[in-house]
Amino acid sequence: MIKITKQEQKIVLKYEPDYTQKNWIKEAFSKGEGIQLAKKSFYFYRENLIEMIEDENDEVEYYLFLLGTQKDEYYEIDKDILQLTNTLFLHQELKIEKKTFLAINNISIFNKIDELVNEPIVIGGGKNNAIPLDEFEVLQKLFPTSTTLQYFAQSRISKIIKDYLHTTTDAEDKLEKHFNKQEKRADNLSGNKIEKPLIKVELLRTYELEKYKYIKHSVEAMLKDSDSYSEYDWQMIIIEFVLLLFPKYIAVIKEMPVKDYYTDPSTPKTRKIDFGLIDANGNVDIIEIKKPFKDVLLYKRKYRDNYTPKKDLSGTIMQVEKYIFHLNKWGIVGEKELNVKYHSMLPAGMRIKVINPKAMIIMGRDNDFIDEQHFDFSIIRKQTTNMVDFMTYDDLLKRLSNIIDKFEAKHISKEN
Repeated sequence: MIKITKQEQKIVLKYEPDYTQKNWIKEAFSKGEGIQLAKKSFYFYRENLIEMIEDENDEVEYYLFLLGTQKDEYYEIDKDILQLTNTLFLHQELKIEKKTFLAINNISIFNKIDELVNEPIVIGGGKNNAIPLDEFEVLQKLFPTSTTLQYFAQSRISKIIKDYLHTTTDAEDKLEKHFNKQEKRADNLSGNKIEKPLIKVELLRTYELEKYKYIKHSVEAMLKDSDSYSEYDWQMIIIEFVLLLFPKYIAVIKEMPVKDYYTDPSTPKTRKIDFGLIDANGNVDIIEIKKPFKDVLLYKRKYRDNYTPKKDLSGTIMQVEKYIFHLNKWGIVGEKELNVKYHSMLPAGMRIKVINPKAMIIMGRDNDFIDEQHFDFSIIRKQTTNMVDFMTYDDLLKRLSNIIDKFEAKHISKEN
């Protein structure tokens, strides 16, 4: 987990590593290597480290890194850490936090601005060409999500900064040309036989194809550098992709509460589900997203001629089964509490309903399974009766490949 704050005359990044790999940064620094955090948004070396706090077992609890130091009214940010070409200055009145630097899915805000200019980037204060603080807040809110194409991203940013910086590119023209090109392609496909409404469908197919290609490419890139992402990073990125892959879900409740009346009925404990999913009818499902660790699904040795689930797998299944059990027992009372707390997240007139909730699990890798392991693993998945879906990260890539193949097919078969 990453937290960015002002401390005296410094801007400090605090990083709490995933509990399964607490010492990976310490080990990298001991070898003289650098590290990357938040989808390669921050690059640190040993000299950037302020402090490293360890517990009694010599495991690191958190690291403190120096991002920048104050000079007069501005904090000058180390541009090498952010991999910027231009110098970055942040006014002392700017509220400094993680979202100052990172948009949704750990997109580096200042890296995107840096791509559009060739002069110092100044946020707030009275310096020449400074972007006012209120305009920077608007920019943060307009920043595109992970599924927005690069042209669209540059165009939206350019609209904010072009009045203050004089070297922006023609991003808006590129965006318009991009959409015109797509429309022209659709018109060329029409010929003399296809009516105009079908042209729009073809255009939608093009965007759907690009969407799935983008998700697949992103997941593949993350898997190649999986250690650079904490479990929290994986969860926040993959949950966005889940909403695109399963469009029936219209809302996500992070750390959704559920009451446990069985541990102590007199004072029921409130447990927190990582993510609750609300579908278009208001029904609740839940999802567990784990880091893509290898060797967490099946034991390598057979037990009575079977490959059996490891504790990570069986424990995750038991966890979601318990959540579903407690949700069902919470029933109507739970529905009322959830609706009171989260009504603002839902469309007008919709209510959250707890009716036979299901679970989804995304965890582990199975790309090195032999056929017999795949067979035993498929049986384990089918035995989880409360599961709406159970995917490894390799399953996810296979599904995306199949969807992409469908959209790239040159011919659509029709019944005579």
